[in-house]
Amino acid sequence: MNLSLVDPFVLAQDCPEVITGRLRSGHSTSIRFSHRGDLLASGRHDGVAVIFDIETNGVARKLRGHTRQVQSLSWSMNDRYLLSAGQDWKCVLWDLKDGSRVRTVRFETAIFIAELHPKNDMVFVAALFEDQPVLVDMSSDVPVKHTLPSAPRRSQIERENATEKQVAQDAKQTSTVTVFTPSGDHIIAGTNKGWLNIINTATREVQYSTRFTNNIIVFVRLTPSGRDMVINSSDRIVRTVHLPDLSDPKLDFDTLQLEVEHKFQDLVNRLSWNHVSFNPSGEYVTASTWMNHHIYVWERGQGSLVKILEGTKEELSVVEWHPFRPFVAAIGVDSGRVWLWSILQPQRWSALAPDFVEVEENVEYNEREDEFDIQPLEEIHKRRLDQEDEEVDVLTIEPVKSTTEYEAGDFRMPVLLDIEASDSEDEVVAVGAGQFRRKSPGTGREWMNDDETVASESTANGTTSVPNGTKRRRAG
Repeated sequence: MNLSLVDPFVLAQDCPEVITGRLRSGHSTSIRFSHRGDLLASGRHDGVAVIFDIETNGVARKLRGHTRQVQSLSWSMNDRYLLSAGQDWKCVLWDLKDGSRVRTVRFETAIFIAELHPKNDMVFVAALFEDQPVLVDMSSDVPVKHTLPSAPRRSQIERENATEKQVAQDAKQTSTVTVFTPSGDHIIAGTNKGWLNIINTATREVQYSTRFTNNIIVFVRLTPSGRDMVINSSDRIVRTVHLPDLSDPKLDFDTLQLEVEHKFQDLVNRLSWNHVSFNPSGEYVTASTWMNHHIYVWERGQGSLVKILEGTKEELSVVEWHPFRPFVAAIGVDSGRVWLWSILQPQRWSALAPDFVEVEENVEYNEREDEFDIQPLEEIHKRRLDQEDEEVDVLTIEPVKSTTEYEAGDFRMPVLLDIEASDSEDEVVAVGAGQFRRKSPGTGREWMNDDETVASESTANGTTSVPNGTKRRRAG
């Protein structure tokens, strides 16, 4: 939509309001926005990864490489590569330039989450089920796996006074989530005992450990700046933590103390949270709820609940916030649809012409004396020639301002024109922002759509088509 037609007060809003659309191609189980925000990757239950174009809501590419459900997705910083982790115990690195598989890494157990290195597309970290996390280097044809520790870092006094029970418990800890910091110098890992470890990527050693809960840390997400972190744990509490600059060489991990900034929870209904996410600036925290069809949005300044996104009739699992727009996407557990929340943008038609005036009610219009006079053909022809001489720039693409930083000369995924059907099973199609209509009754039914063509083609052969789609021979 042309930005000049949008009310500037609407553009200033930073929190979505209503459902403005939905996407469907198979049964989605995981989603992730690209860093530029023009594409949405969706992992399906059947192992297919689908790339949606956000502007058109169409399917831009389908990637087939898994035999079971896609568990997590991760984009490279230039949006050329996509890493998918599946329940078939393998990770696949895709090149979206041609949709080819660059590397396939197999493991001996299931994968919780896999995330690409922000600066090296051939390195990723993965948290494994009932096993230690691994840092994988795919530079060579044979990927190299480096095991990372899950046991928390203890001080010298704690190690000397540690009991056998404590040593055994530390040895049994496993990491349930691993993410890179924006610089890629450190890995933040959450364990099944509530510990948060900060691991140095180069040395693969734990530099700092702290315990936030006695329960499992389910998910961790950082803001694009890397200075804020949200933690979802199985104790039904969402925590936000402010992080220092971990890449600062003057930072002393021995004296570092991470404290919880806010705790978000529902004390009345005791809701559990399926998935959490930040908005681009880190000002809002959003979470989907277990056995509930609402999305909660909290404001971090005061730590208060500001909005509950509604509109669906099913439980929502993964929820993701657009990189730089008030735009939220979430997956319906039952249907597998991707629901989209945004802001309704009424068009400001007064921007079309300086003398255009919008009126709230009907007014009596006074016609000018020469308003509908017939103009000479010579003058009309001259105006048309003058308009043809005007140069229209249809090649220049205006850059989109984003809160994320990426290298100049970004990769643009080429458009494929031979994409097969999107597998949409919706009976309702979107005709505008927040507006829907039902499909034609004959959509997808060949016996209804082909009646007229069959009749026209068969008349010459002496046959006639009847409304139920059957043919009969004409008498005589």
